[in-house]
Amino acid sequence: MPLRPGGICGPCPGLNTLASHGWLPRSGVTTPTQIINAVQDGLRMPNTLAVFVTYAAMLVDGNVITDLLSIGGKTPSTGPDPPTPAIVGGLDTHAVFEGDASMTRGDAFFGDNHSFNETLFNQFADFSNRFGGGNYNISVAAELRWQRIQQSMATNPQFSFIAPRYFTAYAETIFPLMFFVDGRKTDGQLDMTTARGFFQNNQMPEGFFRSNRSIVSDVLGDGINTVFSAHPIQPGKNDGVGNYVLDPTSASFEGDSCLLYTNFVNQTVRSLYPNPKGALLDALNQNLDFLFSGTGNPDCPQIFPYGK
Repeated sequence: MPLRPGGICGPCPGLNTLASHGWLPRSGVTTPTQIINAVQDGLRMPNTLAVFVTYAAMLVDGNVITDLLSIGGKTPSTGPDPPTPAIVGGLDTHAVFEGDASMTRGDAFFGDNHSFNETLFNQFADFSNRFGGGNYNISVAAELRWQRIQQSMATNPQFSFIAPRYFTAYAETIFPLMFFVDGRKTDGQLDMTTARGFFQNNQMPEGFFRSNRSIVSDVLGDGINTVFSAHPIQPGKNDGVGNYVLDPTSASFEGDSCLLYTNFVNQTVRSLYPNPKGALLDALNQNLDFLFSGTGNPDCPQIFPYGK
C-alpha cells in the first residue's frame, strides 16, 4: 500500500518500505519504539542493532521531547523544536547521521540526498551484472562501495567520510543482503526486480519471507569486513574536489572500538545540545541511556555528557 497523501519518505529504503506496508505510520512520522519494533518484526533486524541505530538517529534528527522522528524531511508534525542549535530535521538532515556516497541516493551537495536516483540505480544494476552475474551480492557490494567513494571524492568538494557515516556507508552495502533477500534463500543473491522494489517503490515482493534472524548478525559483521578489506580507506573528507584529507580523530575500523560511541555522544550530540535544562535534559539523558544499551560492547563505559 502506498504512503498516504502527504506522507514522508526519506533516504532509507528499508524504513520507507516499512511505512508503505504499515509496519510504521504511513505519515512517515514515528516514535523510536515504533521503529525498533518495525525493523525487528518487518526486517528481522537484531535488537541491539535496532536500538543503537534508532536512538542514534533520534538524538540528532528527532524531537527528544515529543519522542517523534521524521523518516524524511523536517516537519511540524514532530512538534515544537527544542532550542537551537538542535536541528530536528528528520533523517534527510545531512552529516549528523545521513551521509555521502549512498548507493542509490545522491550527495547532499548536489541538492537531493533522499530521493531515489535512477542513474545511481542503473550503476547498481551494472555492477551487479559485472561482478554478480546479474544479482547484487557481497562481491558487488565491495566494488560498488569503492566506486561510490571514488565518485564522491572526484565530484563533491564537500565530500565527508568520517564517523558515523564512515560506518553506516559500509553497513548500508550489507543491509540489502540481510533484509531484502527472501528468507527462504540461502545464496545471498538479491535480484534486480526485488532490489528496485525496495529502493524505488518501497515495496516487498508478494509472498516475501523475511530474513532468518539467527544469521543476520553474522552476515553484517562478516560482510562489512569483506567489503572494507577489498578496498581499505581511512576516514577523511575532501578539501576541494579530488583532495581527500585523512581525519585521524574519527572513529574507524581500526583502533579504539568504543570511539564511534564516545565521539558521537561527546561531539555530535553535545554540539546540538550544549546546555540542556529541565524536560529537555531529562529526555536527552533517557535517550542516551537507550543508545548505550544498544552498543553491545561490554568493554565500552557509558558516557554521561550532562552528568549522572
